[in-house]
Parts: sequence; structure tokens; C-alpha cells
Amino acid sequence: MIITVKTSSGSYDIVLERGALNRISNLCNVKKRALIVTDDGVPAEYSALVSKQFPDSIIKTIPQGEKSKNFDTYKELLEVLCENDFSRNDCVVAVGGGVVGDMSGFVASTYMRGITFYNIPTTLLSQVDSSIGGKTAIDFGGYKNIVGAFYQPSKVIIDPEVLKTLSLRQFNNGLAESIKMGATSDASLFELIENQNAYENVDKVIEKSLLIKKAVVEEDEKEQGLRRVLNFGHTIGHAIETATGLGDLLHGECVALGMLALSSEQARARLVEVLKKYSLPYNISVTPETLTAPLKHDKKAEATGVNVVLVNEIGSFEFDFMEFSRLEKIIKEAY
Repeated sequence: MIITVKTSSGSYDIVLERGALNRISNLCNVKKRALIVTDDGVPAEYSALVSKQFPDSIIKTIPQGEKSKNFDTYKELLEVLCENDFSRNDCVVAVGGGVVGDMSGFVASTYMRGITFYNIPTTLLSQVDSSIGGKTAIDFGGYKNIVGAFYQPSKVIIDPEVLKTLSLRQFNNGLAESIKMGATSDASLFELIENQNAYENVDKVIEKSLLIKKAVVEEDEKEQGLRRVLNFGHTIGHAIETATGLGDLLHGECVALGMLALSSEQARARLVEVLKKYSLPYNISVTPETLTAPLKHDKKAEATGVNVVLVNEIGSFEFDFMEFSRLEKIIKEAY
């Protein structure tokens, strides 16, 4: 399946196909020199297979985890490009999860003011969410994604076969993003995950999630309006992630927790059962007051509060502005 995403800065294809990793030479411009970025948690066979199809390529492996998404790693990758005389006609290829994709995309967006970027996501979370839409970033000062740019990939290649090496925790971590999309925008996707086995139906879960994100990104590329719906669960989730220490809880686990406080009692009850089904957390280990500081550094925050996404009924959403004092109260009631 090919899903074309059309944005103001151009269009690009998402290729969703089992075995696509073996067809990189047909899907990308492999005449370009390639810096292939991966991490030490991704099976080395994946980056090796991609490198084999780019005749002139360098593989750079970074440490696994959110704590690598920083200026030091960013600088290190730029140094590899400079020291090896990469030109504006060359490319960066991400082979990994969200951290690798975000980092590689940001490097590609800034090196020589922008070079070609191919994203090959190898986790469910990055396949259904972070690999498309053009958000690239690094963390700084203890805050997630505080430095970054909108930079669309030239192509996204999704091979569900690579998920076979994913741990159950990491699979469920990615599934949280699809649960989020179903909760706000597609009751049938939520019901698929709720009533059937998401592991056995993963291709359909990925497809339905991608179609939701494609529609949102095409209408609102740079998050001026509708795209904020994708932040459901993220506002509180990022605060939990910061308060508990980046990397202690996985991103999707924090998103799962973040959804509960901003759902109606009825929607929350269904969410909790789905989170239990897929071994995702539904109780926080920090006090609501602890979350206030990181909430104030949220990119959507203003002086007195923050813009949030609310789900009163599964499959629909609304936007609201919530003062920090009210948000603290809601968080206390939710967990």
C-alpha cells in the first residue's frame, strides 16, 4: 500500500508493505551518499540491509533511548556528515524508532539548510505516529522536543515484518498511539483494538492510524489548529515523562496515562480496560503538583494554563483551554 501525504512543502509517499526493507533500492534514490542512523537497540541486520542497498553509505549507531536525543548526539552526527564531505545532494536515513527518527530528521533539516531524509521506522510507535508529519526535534534542559523543526521526509518506508523483533512492552508502547488516535478520531479503530487482538491485526492498525494522521497533517501541517488533536494524552504525558525522569517510562506509556485525565468518566472507563488488556499503565507515581512545572514548559502553554484535547465520547474530541489549577484538580481525580 502507498499512502501519499500532501503538504505545503511538497508531497511524499508512505510505503506500507511487508518485506519493504528488502526493496530499499527500488524505493529510494540509492545513488545518493547516505548517513544511516540507527541505535544499539535496533537489530543490526536492519541497518546492514539498508546499507547494502546504498552503495556509498556510513552507518552511525547511537545509544538507545530518549537520553540520546540531545545536542551532543546532534553535534556528533553533524560531525560525521562534515568529516565525510557529505553534500547537499546526499541524504540521511533513519533506521529505528522515534528517537532515531526525530534526531535524524533534525540533522537532515539543518545540515546545509536541508538535505534528503528517508525514514524507515522499526517500532510500532514510530510506524503509526512519529515517522510521518515532519516533526523533528531534540530534548533540551530536561524538556522534550523543545528544540526542533518541521521538516517533511522524502519517503517513509514501513515494513511490519520488522516488528517481529520488538519486545511486547515496546509493541504495547506503540499501540498507545493508535489507541489515542482511535479515541479521538475513529471509534472503529478503537473498537478493533478493544475487542480484537491488536497483535494479529497489526497491519490494519497501522493502516487506519496512518490514514488518520495523514488527514490531520494535510489539513494542518504546522499545528495551527486541527493537528493539536494528535496531542491528546501528550500534554500530561510529557509532563509525567519529565517528572519521572526521561526514559523511566516509555513515551507511549506516558501518553496512555495522559489520556485518562482528559477523558469523560465513560470514555476513561473504556480506556482503562484497553490499557489493562495491553499491559499499559493507568496509575501515576508522581503527585499532580509535581507536573505543574513541566506543564508550564509545554509548547502549547500560556501564562495561566494550557490548551488541551478532551475526549467525552470515544471517536470524537474537543479543544479547551485549561488553567493549571483546574488541571491539577482533574489530575487528582483521574488517578
